[in-house]
Amino acid sequence: MRIELLIDAQAQLGESPLWCVDTQRLWWVDALAQVVHACDARGEAARRWPVPSPPGAVALRAGGGAVLALRDGFHAFDPATGTTTPLASVPAAGPNVRMNDGKVDRQGRFFAGQLDADDQPIGRLFRLDADHRVHTLADGITCSNGPCFSPDGRTFYFTDTFMRAIHAFDLDLATGALSNRRVFADFAALRLRGWPDGATVDADGGVWSVAVHAGRLLRFTPDGALDRQLGLPVAGATSVAFGGAELDVAYVTSMRRPGSGRMPREREAGGVFAIHGLGVRGLPENRWAG
Repeated sequence: MRIELLIDAQAQLGESPLWCVDTQRLWWVDALAQVVHACDARGEAARRWPVPSPPGAVALRAGGGAVLALRDGFHAFDPATGTTTPLASVPAAGPNVRMNDGKVDRQGRFFAGQLDADDQPIGRLFRLDADHRVHTLADGITCSNGPCFSPDGRTFYFTDTFMRAIHAFDLDLATGALSNRRVFADFAALRLRGWPDGATVDADGGVWSVAVHAGRLLRFTPDGALDRQLGLPVAGATSVAFGGAELDVAYVTSMRRPGSGRMPREREAGGVFAIHGLGVRGLPENRWAG
């Protein structure tokens, strides 16, 4: 196994890594710098686009371009021009509530949730359908993170980072409705350091979660058992996605913003890392159908 610094991005808050199998490029966002990034598998041919408000997540569109979860809702993004166009707004229960992590399911629906910068449980989880309609799926959320889907699409995994647990829902493939919420992995009960942040699922159904502030990458089996732990170069790792030509490289974003009033100790904080030789493959990310 080998971990390399792919890009010394010095991102304030790197999030939402996404591999495009068609162009063989990696996308991610810097939420606090309000920038969308993309590069190739070597970290080269890099592009950056400033956007008008903090991007919590990026997803690709079936018809081309991308869709962003910005502060106030969902926006279309045209990489050719760098312009954003509002698609659908979402309600916010407080002045410091904004959209955060998101992912597209196997049917092309975009699931994304909110966080509250004041650490209050007033955020919500939403689903953006192809017809641009927004549905509220859950509320009482402090910091939405780690949305991802089982290989068959029938299980939705979701993290409220402040609860220190990953939850699982049954997902109705026809309607996109969620039900049967249960704890999938409880960090406190497992005595794990850090807080669950971004996540993805591999081809075998394993759930990979980044433990932010602990610098760990964890894998859970489909039944919720912890079976792998990997140390990362920076404590402030934030999210993970599989990519590369064989979908066997794990790309990990990180953050450089101060924690508890102190800057990170690691010089590479805020970089994007590539992990080779894990012995597993990911799944192609889905495109939003709208």
